[in-house]
Amino acid sequence: MSSGVEADIVLDAAVVLTLGMNRVLGRGGDAAGRGAQALAALAAGRAEAREAALAEVRTHERALREVVERNARIAALAETRAKLGADVALPPPLRPADESAQELTAWCAATDPLLAEAERRLSEHLAAQVTAQVFTAPAEGLRADTGRTPPPRRGDDTQRTLERIMARLLPDAGEDERRAVAEAARLLAAVGTAEEAEGVLHEVRLRIREANRRTEDARERARRRAAEREAAEQAEAERRYVLDSITAAFEDMGYEVQPGFETLTAGDGSVVLTKGAWPDHSVRMRVDGAARVEAAMVRERPAESEDDRRVDVEREREWCAAFEAARARLADGGIRSEVSWRLDPGVRELPVSAAPRQTGARSGQRERRRERPT
Repeated sequence: MSSGVEADIVLDAAVVLTLGMNRVLGRGGDAAGRGAQALAALAAGRAEAREAALAEVRTHERALREVVERNARIAALAETRAKLGADVALPPPLRPADESAQELTAWCAATDPLLAEAERRLSEHLAAQVTAQVFTAPAEGLRADTGRTPPPRRGDDTQRTLERIMARLLPDAGEDERRAVAEAARLLAAVGTAEEAEGVLHEVRLRIREANRRTEDARERARRRAAEREAAEQAEAERRYVLDSITAAFEDMGYEVQPGFETLTAGDGSVVLTKGAWPDHSVRMRVDGAARVEAAMVRERPAESEDDRRVDVEREREWCAAFEAARARLADGGIRSEVSWRLDPGVRELPVSAAPRQTGARSGQRERRRERPT
């Protein structure tokens, strides 16, 4: 911007953690209360109280993330269960509300063995399915496939060995991976000696190892996608928090905060600040994510006299004082800012706005204030 101020923004840890917890809880529970305690202690300069409150927020946030991870695993196992048609019990997911960190951690500890047991039973179910297909293949079908009379069955030992090996296959292996393993296992129906059977079983082991590697890779890709979604959602929550907090701070000081002059919406972080006593001036402000704020005063019409330029300097000084007051208010809300560039009043002639001043309903502004994060 051609004149004004730029400042780098750093969100307090209590804000960052609380925003993350609020998203998990759907803005329910008491996560906001925990964050507010840490921020209140920060504003009051009570270092020990702040550290204690912040430690509690961190502990609760970690516990919530553990619950989210278990819920995702329950959902994945439920999908696998449906595909396999297995009758395997799964623990119900937990929808966090007002539980303490200790209660959340205890739920995770109790759920882990249930999930491990469910995964084991799903693997056994898949193993039994494939083994049954191998050892119940119709004799006529085998004659048609091989052109010869099928050899004798290898007996219960071979079947039990195959089933034990097949139980190593991860239950959420993809269709292609399961098909590759099953194709190797079906070769047992055509072997005639123990050596041939062992060779087939070795191939099954190799294919299961490869199938599990691919499945683990797919799981890791899914985790990365989930982490990317989480990061994007967190960044948006932080951006909205900063924008809403800035809007509230200036509204409380008597400014009209109107939609951005570029897109007719504050959704991109652009807003216009005006005052009733400023017929010819406004401030264009942009919040870049949650990391930077830029603001500049502009004129609504060109200056025509020295008196106009004198008024410009007065308005700039008023604006600079308001910006410093807003920074203090924002710091109390966990938004610290460091001015990286500033143009002093009167150094440069104010630019003329390229867009007409917009009028916004204050009721809409008040509604935003009621909805802004705590």
